[in-house]
Amino acid sequence: MSRLLLILCLLAMLPLPVSARLAGPPEVGSQTRSARDLPTIRSSGELRVLVNQSRNSSGSVKGQSIGVEYHRLRAFEQYLNRNSRDGRSLTLKIIPKAKDQLLGALQRGEGDLVAPGELLNVRTGHDVSASTAIRREVPLVLVSKQGNRHYRSLEQLAGRSLSLPAGSAVGEALRLINQQLADRKLPPIVVEWVDPSLAVEDVLEMVQAGIFERTAVELPIAERWAKVMPKLRVDKHLVLARDGDMKWFVRPDAPMLRASIDRFFSGYQSPADQDAAFQRVYRRLYKVHSPLGRNERQRLEKVRSVLQQHAEQQGFDWLMLAALAFKESTLNPSARGASGATGLMQITPAAARSVGVSNIQNIDGNVQASSKYLAMIRRNFFNSPQLNERERMAFVLAGYNLGPQRVQSLRAEARRRGLNPNQWFFQVERVAMEQMGMGVVSYVNAVNKYYLAYDRERYLLEPQGRRLTAN
Repeated sequence: MSRLLLILCLLAMLPLPVSARLAGPPEVGSQTRSARDLPTIRSSGELRVLVNQSRNSSGSVKGQSIGVEYHRLRAFEQYLNRNSRDGRSLTLKIIPKAKDQLLGALQRGEGDLVAPGELLNVRTGHDVSASTAIRREVPLVLVSKQGNRHYRSLEQLAGRSLSLPAGSAVGEALRLINQQLADRKLPPIVVEWVDPSLAVEDVLEMVQAGIFERTAVELPIAERWAKVMPKLRVDKHLVLARDGDMKWFVRPDAPMLRASIDRFFSGYQSPADQDAAFQRVYRRLYKVHSPLGRNERQRLEKVRSVLQQHAEQQGFDWLMLAALAFKESTLNPSARGASGATGLMQITPAAARSVGVSNIQNIDGNVQASSKYLAMIRRNFFNSPQLNERERMAFVLAGYNLGPQRVQSLRAEARRRGLNPNQWFFQVERVAMEQMGMGVVSYVNAVNKYYLAYDRERYLLEPQGRRLTAN
């Protein structure tokens, strides 16, 4: 007993660790790495840059860098190499993270620099050093679909909702606005934090489609995406806040890196044509439309029972099958596609035969073949317990579109690059964008958006509120 008391006393004398909650979920096994300032970075030959994983901020399609931060980062890389005293050059290592995980990853030493491409709120507990402003007093503005109701003041938004992606700076702005509304006895503006598989550009596309009523984003982002989403309306007069500056971030123990960033920005000018590749690549891709219009609901109701039957048999959420059918045929059982693809699910005769279904000309056989084929892909290629169910379904959809073997090769390449091979959204899809273009990425994204649209109204789409989902 005396020995135990002695140990307890010694433990009590040790200093207690001071911790703060980092943004994003905790990362198993992560440890703080040693500080790296510019001399150490130059010696290593590599500048590790943590970027917001959204396609707005970072993205490369078949060798074309189209993320808004890539132009600045490449220019900074050239600046550092021009000013190298020993002639040694360094390269950038891009590390994509969810926006709300960026500063936590920086503190842990997983990267040397955070380049978010958006406003980034620094929470209490984040000990970071911000660069000089890239852009000052960035307005946060309302964005809706053309033809929707115009709002003249923020007070008119009281009681209405805004759909926001995870990590949006609008959340803090709304907190302050809602305090003012409460003082005036008005209801708050409601925040709908959307699924984490949706980046800011995905939310904008769903606003354009009429799936979400409205959102709010940084004005430069709204204007950029309005060039490829012509049905968006950017309400520049309705500013939720304008006190935020776009910056880069480093650790406090990297003053030389911070000084180099500030010197670089003092003379940096954005190229006039920086969005040329962006518009060329994306102009024809963001075409999602609402699956919940009157005609679309009627079509869904006609095929609901057969979708539910085969989804239940194969262990799928029937609304995921519905989303796939909407993408493939807009719920038209008579649709005809390339390579013999036919029917509601646009399955090919060869794929149907591989799962023992010979007749795909009627709705039941078509859905049966497709659901069995999806289940086969899941069972044979993406059955690992390391995959959560949303990511598993994304991989299955990618395999349905591209072929499961090719998707597995993309996962292997992602692992080689240090990306997460068990995450399709924003991780493996980056490799697909670079190697194959946007085809399969847009396909999975579209099905995902249709599924989320259906899931928001599940209570209306399932009679008597009965939830029919996979166990």
